[in-house]
Amino acid sequence: MMNLKRLGALSLSVVLALSALSGCKSGNDEGQSSGSSQTDASSSSVTQVEPMDLTGVTDPYLAAAGLAGDTVVATAGEAEITADSLLYWLTYGIDGSAQYYSMFGMGEMPWDTEVDGKTLEDALMDSALQTAALYALLPGLAEQEGAAASPDVDQRAEEALASMAKDSGGEEMLDHALWGSALTRDLFKQMMRVNDMNGQLQDKLYGEGTAGYPSDAQVLSYAQDEKGVYRAKHILLKTVDTDKPITDENGNPTGKYEALDDAVVAEKKALAEDLLSQLQAAEDKEALFDRLMEEHSEDTDAAGAVNSPDGYTTVKGQMVEPFEKAALALKDGEISGIVESVYGYHIILRLPLNPSDYRTDYIADRMAQLQQGWLDANPPQPTEELEKIAPSEFYGKLQSLRAAVQEELEALAPDSSASGSGSSAGSSAG
Repeated sequence: MMNLKRLGALSLSVVLALSALSGCKSGNDEGQSSGSSQTDASSSSVTQVEPMDLTGVTDPYLAAAGLAGDTVVATAGEAEITADSLLYWLTYGIDGSAQYYSMFGMGEMPWDTEVDGKTLEDALMDSALQTAALYALLPGLAEQEGAAASPDVDQRAEEALASMAKDSGGEEMLDHALWGSALTRDLFKQMMRVNDMNGQLQDKLYGEGTAGYPSDAQVLSYAQDEKGVYRAKHILLKTVDTDKPITDENGNPTGKYEALDDAVVAEKKALAEDLLSQLQAAEDKEALFDRLMEEHSEDTDAAGAVNSPDGYTTVKGQMVEPFEKAALALKDGEISGIVESVYGYHIILRLPLNPSDYRTDYIADRMAQLQQGWLDANPPQPTEELEKIAPSEFYGKLQSLRAAVQEELEALAPDSSASGSGSSAGSSAG
């Protein structure tokens, strides 16, 4: 369940949560739907729970989980995993799951549902522990590779917090809004620093000009062989009426269509043979292919324009089997013979991939493999304190805390002005 690529999205996920909360302050619907899983997933639940009394609360983790934020709940190698980081990632995972289940009309989390042989509750805890371990490990391992945080990262974090305080209605309101996302100022700054170090490490290992910078051949091998990506365009002459799908006895589509008259099909076959003959004899095959595709292909939209005139970029398993098999058998720039599928006759031109379109994905994948290697070598070891955290109980109390924050935000609404959208919070974190 863990997504190791979260490192690159940390700042965005944090700011989206805060932006949505500040949007509630002004009653701005757009702000409330800005993308925060916390608000989307839990807003209905927040309105159904008793708001927590925030008087005297200084540590949201102690209030919601019974553990101070700096409590060591596990170790990974020599790194310590504290409750604040674990509970942030636990909240992140539960909110995402709650949002998923809400799409199916489930207002309550199915904590006892099995996921890979574990209950959902245990699976979410394990996922959070793995991600928190990664954040704990990264600074030390990055330093071993000679990567350091940017000199201005702390300043950028302070500027982001100052901007969000302005949007949230003041310093205290910012603290409370952070609590609703299972965050504090210190954790926000710490995570921004780790996120920055991850970027510096990636640049040091795989940046342009380094020994690890992937060549075009490496990137293409990754895209084609590992991910199954390929690109092709085709001339399609239909032998069926795609407006008349064939259904089974229950009215469900079978993936087949009513055939055209035999005479029409014969004409299409003759035309396909003629087009193929022209292409085989042409010096500039690709230019002629484009012209013939424009004139004859029946893979068109409602207005009659050719679909994907620059070709389809797809992955193995998405296209009909005869098309895919023929396309993958071609080298870049080669043209197939006549290929018959449930749609009709295809003539296919295999197109090259652009390495620059996949280099970022390649590097992200290699970083994810590196990070997984760290975790494999330094698996998190729980302390006795971890056993005190019950995800379902923690989340229930967090909802109570959120309800209190929501009330505070709504109380500020009459005195608020244009700062309610939270947009500057998003821009500040870059």
